Amino acid sequence: MKIMGILNVTPDSFADGGRHNSFEDAVKHARAMIAEGVDIIDVGGESTRPGAERVSEAEEIARVIPVITELAKNGVPISIDTMRASTALAAVKAGARIINDVSGGLADPKMLSVAADLNVRYIAMHWRGPSKVMNSKAVYGDVVQDVVSELKARITAALAAGIAPENLILDPGIGFAKDAEHNWEIINRIEEIVSLGHPVLIGASRKRFLGGDSPDGREAASIALTKQLSTSGIWGVRVHSVKPHKEVISL
Repeated sequence: MKIMGILNVTPDSFADGGRHNSFEDAVKHARAMIAEGVDIIDVGGESTRPGAERVSEAEEIARVIPVITELAKNGVPISIDTMRASTALAAVKAGARIINDVSGGLADPKMLSVAADLNVRYIAMHWRGPSKVMNSKAVYGDVVQDVVSELKARITAALAAGIAPENLILDPGIGFAKDAEHNWEIINRIEEIVSLGHPVLIGASRKRFLGGDSPDGREAASIALTKQLSTSGIWGVRVHSVKPHKEVISL
């Protein structure tokens, strides 16, 4: 199972906003993750926490491209966490090998065709709308069946745009337009997402449904969840810390 290390080059991400939003701090943190054996570094320049305001395209690109350019020299695969095709294109040109799009191609109509043309791995997450409104969209019949149905629509769209089947990765969108009960139902029935036939990424690290009074206080629960998922058949987990997650997988 892959460990994708989170590198938020932002001042306002929910768990680590402001900790790594300078070039120097971002590179330092990335190098620490590399030393701990991270498989992929996911670089993002726009917070997607509930209620977050979008940043401009220029600001997003200015935050992430210098960091990606520097980290690409180290050989570890870099993912760009973005909903914009223009940012994805610039990031891949700078050395990123994966596009991690939390909107699954819904936020930018150009994204799927750009990802297809670039011929890189593309992560399509289940998404029902931007951060400002997503909490109001957490309404489901059977949450797993609904997420499966909506992910199938994104698979169809991605393949129709020319994304190679082997390049497509799915993410059920833990915490995005979902309450705690929805998140746990998806995790407990994750095999239904895996059965769609594409690699599955889970991004649950330090999110509120895990309990605790603060993001840092949810680290133990995040590690326990990685241990639980390690035998589920998923492709990877997206986490804030690398070493303890690597260790729990190896046990």
